[in-house]
Amino acid sequence: MIQLVLGDILDMVGDPAKLGGTAHRYFSPGALLIEDGKITEAGFADELKQKYAPKLSLEDCQVIDYCGHLITPGFIDTHIHYPQTEMIAAYGEQLLTWLEKYAFPTEMQFDDSDYAEKIAELFLNELLNNGTTTALVFGTVHPESVDAFFKQAQKRHLRMIAGKVLMDRNCPDNLSDTAETGYLESKALIEKWHNTDRLSYAITPRFAPTSSPEQLAKCRDLLNEYPDVYLHTHLSENKAECDWIKSLYPDATNYLSVYDNAGLVKKRSVFAHGIHLDESEYQCLANKEAAISHCPTSNLFIGSGLFNLAKCEQHDVKVGLGTDVGGGSSFSMLQTYNEAYKIQQLQNHTMSAFKGLYLATLGGARALDLEGTIGNFLPGCEADFIVFDTAPTPFLGFRLAKCQDLHERLFCSLMLGDDRMIKQTYILGAPANPFPSSFTAESAQQELV
Repeated sequence: MIQLVLGDILDMVGDPAKLGGTAHRYFSPGALLIEDGKITEAGFADELKQKYAPKLSLEDCQVIDYCGHLITPGFIDTHIHYPQTEMIAAYGEQLLTWLEKYAFPTEMQFDDSDYAEKIAELFLNELLNNGTTTALVFGTVHPESVDAFFKQAQKRHLRMIAGKVLMDRNCPDNLSDTAETGYLESKALIEKWHNTDRLSYAITPRFAPTSSPEQLAKCRDLLNEYPDVYLHTHLSENKAECDWIKSLYPDATNYLSVYDNAGLVKKRSVFAHGIHLDESEYQCLANKEAAISHCPTSNLFIGSGLFNLAKCEQHDVKVGLGTDVGGGSSFSMLQTYNEAYKIQQLQNHTMSAFKGLYLATLGGARALDLEGTIGNFLPGCEADFIVFDTAPTPFLGFRLAKCQDLHERLFCSLMLGDDRMIKQTYILGAPANPFPSSFTAESAQQELV
């Protein structure tokens, strides 16, 4: 199938911190030519119409008109917990007490496959409503949670990455596995789901305090057996957590060295947060091509600290954005940029809208080792994209009409927008929302409360 999507086309081809104004491409009026769910070319509308006139004259060619609307690649959320959907905005705790009071009790429900599927359905629909087309996702310790998530993601033809949580100590008994059972259950899930359609698997130790050295060694074994799977965990989120690491691993040089000594720091290793790092940790992440997921709404909501983006740029560490729901307070990557911008302002480091779009798209793709597959509109990329509304509310319509240039238009959209800013989300060239859902306000109360 051939599609020509008309609109104002914006994508990133590099990091603005390195390439400045050449890091983005903008075509207005522009167009995307899509064939069988993949990008053939992005460019100015008149030029593409002339260049591809024979193809566009075919009977099965579909023209989709969003003239005047901004079109960008779909957002990439590099760290989020789908089982915590129902306890987002839980009040009054910092990380370690927040886990005990809110996260662990919520996650205990996910040994029930039917329940897990209902939450996965709600979660994925919420991502799509917010323009997120790919995410790196925590399940729970239960294999059923991963089966349920992948089943719902597969139904929607989504590119998603997820894994079963591994915890064999310092956690509730009914959320604990063992080094051996965690290994065997993860291995079975990898064999079942990894590289099936657009799905990938992430080996997912929650964080070093809840995995014994033996369990981390089993994670290394899985990475060696399946070199293209991901490693997804937490790193240096909270000062009390970092102090805990010192007591659990007194011989470790720093927090990251716990993972590095276990053989877990590599390309396709994604570490959420990375707030309290020393120089050697930044350098290790860069040298081994690992990535950090910056989760600003969570870092502020749970009171963890301010992420040092400038240090990551200085050391050339790969960074993507993460919402970290349910510690994070919004599914929206627009609101995630909103808070990221403020965190940088507090450190006298200005974060442009183009940098924000980079982190939410191509930066996320690079963090996930998926550049060339998703993240921009270069030829061969999968046609996951979003259409921005020009006036999602009367006030936003008024404010956007006052914008003088592209950067101001994008900045106001990112700072003031939420899910209402997303007019439509496309997956492989097909509209993805609203996706048929069994959820209504009434059914949610009856079935989930």
